[in-house]
Amino acid sequence: MKLSTRFWMVKDAPTPVGPFSHATEQHGWVFLTGQMPTSPHDDNAPLPEGVAAQTTQVIDNLVLVLKGIGLGLEHVVSVRVFLTQFKRDYATMNAVYAAYFPPEKLPARTCIGATGLARDALVEIDFIAHRPTSGAA
Repeated sequence: MKLSTRFWMVKDAPTPVGPFSHATEQHGWVFLTGQMPTSPHDDNAPLPEGVAAQTTQVIDNLVLVLKGIGLGLEHVVSVRVFLTQFKRDYATMNAVYAAYFPPEKLPARTCIGATGLARDALVEIDFIAHRPTSGAA
């Protein structure tokens, strides 16, 4: 069986900080590259101040990628969160994160403390989503 992989670069999403696609897709499974709190309009803009503003920007960037490939937050099945200041920022990040997902439909999630992230960001988040097959609810 030949595997067919689609590599997605989304025009309206922020420019990747390294040599990778915004997302890859195979058999309906979509893996979104971790997003940074960078502006989709200006690669050189300073990062937002604080983990709340950075978490908002990161998730908004992920939503741009999802939208660019015809999906939404309702298709997200798993999330990984990376925090450079885990103890300090975990509760604040959670409060922002929770506003994006209905409490009865929360994706699986892992949250990891990291020693550093690109551009000295406080948070990075990646998603795994699943594209429904036609006729699926």
